[in-house]
Amino acid sequence: MKKTDSRPDAQLYIRVLENIDRAVIALDPGGQITLFNPAAQAITGISEKQALGRQFSDLFGAQKNFLYLVKTALEGERSISDHEDLTLERPTGKPIPVSVSVSPLYNDSGFSEGAVLIIRDLSRVRDLENAVRRADRLSILGTLAAGLAHEIKNPLGGIKGATQLLAMELSGENLELREYTDVMLKEVERVNGIIEELMDLSRPRPPQWTPVNLSRVLDDIVLFQKEGYRGKDVEFHLQLDPSIPPIQGDDNLLTRLFLNLIKNAAEAIEKHGKVTISTRVASDYHLNKPGGRPIPLVVIEIKDTGPGISTEDIDRIFTPFYSTKTQGSGLGLATCQKIVNNHNGFLKVTSKPGEGTIFSVSLPLRTAEPNERKPAPAGME
Repeated sequence: MKKTDSRPDAQLYIRVLENIDRAVIALDPGGQITLFNPAAQAITGISEKQALGRQFSDLFGAQKNFLYLVKTALEGERSISDHEDLTLERPTGKPIPVSVSVSPLYNDSGFSEGAVLIIRDLSRVRDLENAVRRADRLSILGTLAAGLAHEIKNPLGGIKGATQLLAMELSGENLELREYTDVMLKEVERVNGIIEELMDLSRPRPPQWTPVNLSRVLDDIVLFQKEGYRGKDVEFHLQLDPSIPPIQGDDNLLTRLFLNLIKNAAEAIEKHGKVTISTRVASDYHLNKPGGRPIPLVVIEIKDTGPGISTEDIDRIFTPFYSTKTQGSGLGLATCQKIVNNHNGFLKVTSKPGEGTIFSVSLPLRTAEPNERKPAPAGME
C-alpha cells in the first residue's frame, strides 16, 4: 500500500505567509533577502521589489540591533529574540516599536541555509498599555477626589449660607460691601461646580444602555458648534461612515464625551483652521470576549489643525486639574477618559507641536444590549 504524504502543499505555506500579520523576512547565508511577505512591506514601508535580492545590511544598516540579531543567527546558528526595546526606523512614517525574533533556517540535511526574521508591530500593544495605565491612574485619583470632595462640600455649604445671611443684612445699604458678598457667592458656586465634576468623575452613574446613532450625535454637536463659532475662521468637516449601525451606549454620556473633545479641538485653533470628525470601523484590532466572537471597534477621530501638544504635556493632560488652557477646571479630559472606560473602549491622543492633534475614541461595535459589563480595555488585541 502506498504511503501518502500528509505534509501541507506549497500553496498553503504561501497563503499563510501572505495573510499572517507578522513581517517575515528570509535571508540566505550571505544575508541577502530571499523572501519579503506583505506584512513586511506594510510594517517596514519597503516594497517587495525594493527588498528582494538586496543585502539586509544595505536596507537596515541604521538598525544596529537588527544587524546584531541577524549576525548571531547566521554565524552562531542559534535563535535569538528581542521583545522590549527595538524601534523600527522607516523611510516613510514615524518609527514604531517592534519585537524581533531571528532563527536559522536548516535544510533536510541539517545544514544552515540562512535565517528568518519575524517582526511584530507593537504600536497597538503600546496604545493599549497606555490606555490601561491612564485608566488605573484615573481610578486611584478618582478615589482620592471622592474623599476630598466630601470633606470640602460640607464646610462650603456653611460658607454659602453665612454669605447669604450677610448679604441679606447688607440689603439696601453698604453697596460696596454687598459687592464683596456677591463675589463670595459667585466663587462658592464655582468651587461647588468643580466639586460636582469631581464627584461625577469618582462616582459616575452607570451607563443607560440604548442604541446610539453616532452619526446623528456627531452631526448634532457639529451643527451647534458651527453656530457657536459663526463669524470665526474655524471650519468643521464631517467624514462619517453611513454604514456603521447604532451601537450600544449611553446617549447622554457619549454626547458629553464628543462635545468635550470637539469643543477642545475648536478652542485649540488660535486664528483660523479646521476640525475634522471622522468615523470608521477598525480593521486592525478588535475586542475579545472570553468564549465569544471578537467584536469589531468603531473609531471616532477628532482632528484639529491647532498648535499641537508637547511631548511633556501628552501624558499629563488626562490628569485631573491639569490644563493647558488659561481657563477651565482641568477635569474635561479626565471625564472623557472615564466615559470611554465605562463603554469598554479606549482613548488615544496623537500630537506634535505645530502639527495639530488627533483624539481617537475606539468603542465596541456592539449592537445587542450587553448582559453584563465587559472588562476593558485589557481584552483588546
